[in-house]
Amino acid sequence: MLPASLDEAVEALAATPGAVPVAGATDLMEAVNAGRLRPAALIGLGRITELRGWRYEDGGTAVLGAGLTHARMDRPDFAALIPALADAARTAGPPQVRNVGTLGGNIATASPAGDTLPVLAALEATATLARAGATREVPVSHLLTGLDPLRPGELLTWVRVPLLNAPQVFLKATGRSGPARATASVALVLDPARRAVRCAVGAVAPVPLRPLEAEAWVAGCIDWDARGEEGATVIDPAAAAAFGEYVAGACVPEVLPDGVNEGLAVVAARVRRTVSVLARRALGRALK
Repeated sequence: MLPASLDEAVEALAATPGAVPVAGATDLMEAVNAGRLRPAALIGLGRITELRGWRYEDGGTAVLGAGLTHARMDRPDFAALIPALADAARTAGPPQVRNVGTLGGNIATASPAGDTLPVLAALEATATLARAGATREVPVSHLLTGLDPLRPGELLTWVRVPLLNAPQVFLKATGRSGPARATASVALVLDPARRAVRCAVGAVAPVPLRPLEAEAWVAGCIDWDARGEEGATVIDPAAAAAFGEYVAGACVPEVLPDGVNEGLAVVAARVRRTVSVLARRALGRALK
């Protein structure tokens, strides 16, 4: 099925229980080919042009179409708007994946290594879900954790992102050079209006993790009034290093369950070190 409008797509979902919406299909077809998914039907969203763009909304919000591709998010106009999301999109895979892979697909698939997901968590983005005759708004983090999941017949249409007009950073580590699956990633944004720091760690757990205590602690270590002053020390380097350790300890526990073999313990220690470095570097870049 190839609906030409959102209304047609929602009607098709309502009329065909078990149907799966598809845009880029980079993750979906892998699941189908591996036998993990057997959809009753596929509803192609490629003809719905409004889902492939973005717009401003009153109140300082960007409304992103679920069909927005990674390649489109990497363009300069978008990168100036939400730089961390552009950085995540840029590293999401080779060009053939970035050209068709979509923001909505990243959210719906909810792969632990989805590069845009920690950015959306740190930005506290919300998703619009449409079904026949109704829409509702849900925090993206609630969709990912299953606290408020997609319901039968619902279509993810838009993602609303607050525009903070402040530094934001996305960093990831992979097992090899070039675009590759993340072994760990960190998204960090500053919220100067609230004198707050938001951080999310990806790829180390089934969903992005927010180290809330570490965020609150490091926000209190920052000299917010000194930001922008040439030569000013905005944060003590020791506090920045401690923040990295704080984030890593919160997201990758040092004490593993009984019965975990030594090899897994070594891997966990390596990931913990990686997260610590990424968090410290992300904070340093955001405060430059």
